[in-house]
Amino acid sequence: MTVKLHRTALTQAQRLIDNGKAIWDERDAWSEHEPSARQENAFIKKYGFGQFGKWHLGVDDSEPVDTKEHYKFPYGDFEMVHRCGLLAAESRAGQYKYTAIEAAAARLLSMLEKMAPAPAQRGR
Repeated sequence: MTVKLHRTALTQAQRLIDNGKAIWDERDAWSEHEPSARQENAFIKKYGFGQFGKWHLGVDDSEPVDTKEHYKFPYGDFEMVHRCGLLAAESRAGQYKYTAIEAAAARLLSMLEKMAPAPAQRGR
């Protein structure tokens, strides 16, 4: 398996954060916020795998491009970047030694940190 950084997705995530399209959610909320298989399928049907891939920081070159398995390390819900998604991506990438993806997630988290809401507003 050859998983590498998906630079197009990184660029999209940076742009979304710059435009305030990010949610400062709780660290462990990704299992609740991650799109379901049904949501993924609906998104792919409407926009295609190219757009689907922009929501994943990694690509697996051992899998066909027109499959979900090609795309790894999701970070958002097809509308917003989620802090919990970035934290999950950073952690998993670190576990599997995908250093470029881990570093990209850390950079995105740093961008998000600069735009962080006041403590009373976090997690909403």
